[in-house]
Amino acid sequence: MRFRHPDGTTVHLAYCTNVHPAETLDGVLTQLRDHCEPVRRRLGRDRLGIGLWLARDAAHALVTDPSALRELRTGLDRRGLEVVTLNGFPYEGFGAEKVKYRVYRPDWTDPERLEHTTALARVLTGLLPDDVTEGSISTLPLAWRTGYDEADAEKARTALLTLAERLDALHELTGRSIRVGLEPEPGCVVETTGDAIAPLTAIAHDRIGICVDTCHLATSFEDPHTALDALTTAGVPVVKSQLSAALHAEHPHLPEVREALAAFDEPRFLHQTRTATAAGLRGTDDLGAALAADALPDGAPWRAHFHVPLHAAPAAPLTSTLPVLQAALTRLVGGPHPLTRHLEVETYTWQALPPALRPRARTQLADGIAAELTLARDLLTDLGLKELP
Repeated sequence: MRFRHPDGTTVHLAYCTNVHPAETLDGVLTQLRDHCEPVRRRLGRDRLGIGLWLARDAAHALVTDPSALRELRTGLDRRGLEVVTLNGFPYEGFGAEKVKYRVYRPDWTDPERLEHTTALARVLTGLLPDDVTEGSISTLPLAWRTGYDEADAEKARTALLTLAERLDALHELTGRSIRVGLEPEPGCVVETTGDAIAPLTAIAHDRIGICVDTCHLATSFEDPHTALDALTTAGVPVVKSQLSAALHAEHPHLPEVREALAAFDEPRFLHQTRTATAAGLRGTDDLGAALAADALPDGAPWRAHFHVPLHAAPAAPLTSTLPVLQAALTRLVGGPHPLTRHLEVETYTWQALPPALRPRARTQLADGIAAELTLARDLLTDLGLKELP
């Protein structure tokens, strides 16, 4: 979906296909038919943006076989879909029964992360619509925090500088500009937007910036306006933003709140949990650990890294951090000029929701994704953006 900002800029809205995990090109093509096109039809749109997640095997097939890339591009066009952004965070196995810490490997100290991201950039130049010259890729925020030292930091910095050089060369070759954004996430080396400023200003290249995920922003109790103002002051480009909402518990000391939270403690994904105290942010690596006795102070609200559907907050006594998303979006695109032109709804946890809330069929999932995009569309038009055909 495309929108015209009052300054004349085109802002793109997509939804991320990591909610339909597939490891191969055939799987990706099936996604387009079974999921993406039905969502487009529910929205009554001739064209729908999708943020593709391409696992290692699918990316390798596309970058080594020009006919495979043409097949994918043809499939997108035929189904009324377009791609301006890729999710380059998960490498493989995102649909496994247990993902947890595996999603952070390989990290930016491993040459394979550089090669994979380079491959994604090359693929994206071939997928961009004919009238679009800029693409974006989100990637993991350097590494998981444990065991990361100065030597690792230098490896990651060198890899990102090499990536920037490759993106420059790709632009010269194709005329298309691809930018990559580190996506701050709780528990990682770069947990907050503030953590991103030092490594990104050290690289100081406009093709390497930040991806602001509003669930992660909220989980770390960051104020959107303060965070985005700091990035602007530091000259860090917002390459893209993922529109998502975290799980919020206002009174975690209450037994009924603990019981409600326990329903979201599931085995596939990591659900880092945080609370803001007078001494600073406190947290655990997973929701189950937070629910253990005395693991976290419970005198103030808790937030968990669980991407809940944007249009359907959990039932009381829980809620979502949708207001943080709204505040961030106001700052991102509500001003005289947009801070980013690529927005991506990213609720990949539909099948990890408590059983009663999970979609039981593809049609229900398509309905839910369409409802999320409708909410995002309404937020954008309320900010003065005009939806384009």
